[in-house]
Amino acid sequence: FSANSEGACPTCNGAGVIFTDLGVMASVSSPCEDCEGKRFQPLVLDYHLGGRDISEVLAMSVAEAEEFFGSSGEAPLPAAHKILDRLADVGLGYLSLGQPLTTLSGGERQRLKLATHMGDKGGTYVLDEPTTGLHLADVEQLLGLLDRLVDSGKSVIVIEHHQAVMAHADWII
Repeated sequence: FSANSEGACPTCNGAGVIFTDLGVMASVSSPCEDCEGKRFQPLVLDYHLGGRDISEVLAMSVAEAEEFFGSSGEAPLPAAHKILDRLADVGLGYLSLGQPLTTLSGGERQRLKLATHMGDKGGTYVLDEPTTGLHLADVEQLLGLLDRLVDSGKSVIVIEHHQAVMAHADWII
């Protein structure tokens, strides 16, 4: 179910939008009229999981999808819930599942990478200014996550200027 595969809308090639070049001005995007911005062909949208089609699932935030795929959700799927739980742990609960990587900030991409590696057995994590662009409440959540990593026996090296992170460190170089 990739918008880049055979099931993609042939008009917009799975982008969900049509770009109109205006010559001397910046191009304008408008929702694809054939798929109504859903990115998929009608045949693909006929498949449902927990009462929702793929475009509705991809439009969910991580937090919504965590509930949806949870044990008491509409479509219990432990493997998906485990991954979504990690994304929420690193403070990315607000992202939508279908959000393109090109729209993420450097800090968001770094936390996404951290979430993907949290299931590995690796022993050392190196983070370069993971608090960039974060609200203070999100910094506290990130510090809690880093504490859990250290408590589980992993080593965490953070390159950071944020005073709350430096105050939280065991060692400062």
